Amino acid sequence: MQEDNKRPWGYYEVLSDAPDHKVKRIVVNPGGILSLQRHKKRAEHWFIVSGNGMVTLEKKKHLVKPGSVIDIPAGAAHRMENTSSKELVLIEIQTGTYFGEDDIERLEDKYGRV
Repeated sequence: MQEDNKRPWGYYEVLSDAPDHKVKRIVVNPGGILSLQRHKKRAEHWFIVSGNGMVTLEKKKHLVKPGSVIDIPAGAAHRMENTSSKELVLIEIQTGTYFGEDDIERLEDKYGRV
């Protein structure tokens, strides 16, 4: 794992990076929570591999467990929270026109990131 892929909530690994998609394996530590964010140029498809959590998608909350799937349209506010005592692992498939980390618009962040 590259150092720049570590985050306060866990880390991610890029499994595929192509002009028309990006695939990440995301590991969220127990009690970790990603920022409430949205993207202008990409949609995301999350498949939960292991662990349990809570996904916020717009104003709705969804409990997730292994095998759960969440589709996040471009522009939708979303976040993942690990609500268990074990790591939560998900595969994220990004589709759209741009996949850079600078397409993250943070709306709220537990760790004070802008």
